[in-house]
Amino acid sequence: MAEVVFDWDQWNEQKNEFKHGASRIEAESAFYDPRHRLFEDLQHSTRREARYILYGRSLEARVLMVGFTRRGPKIRVITARAASRRESRSYDAKA
Repeated sequence: MAEVVFDWDQWNEQKNEFKHGASRIEAESAFYDPRHRLFEDLQHSTRREARYILYGRSLEARVLMVGFTRRGPKIRVITARAASRRESRSYDAKA
């Protein structure tokens, strides 16, 4: 796997940990789950910025929903939280 470089806004990093209980390390770990699911986030994408949703199991063994965008070669995490039941089912549905 190619090296993945993350770019965090300090406010988003703190918000995710305080509001959603997902630390930076836990959120980033979901990208390394070999079973992760990746979707385009058409609802939040714009002409100028495509957004994506990743469902992946973290180092804490939780399925997370991570919303992010690409900034050049870097991944900029916008939000990370525990996946809802519906989102967890979507993650588990992968063959």
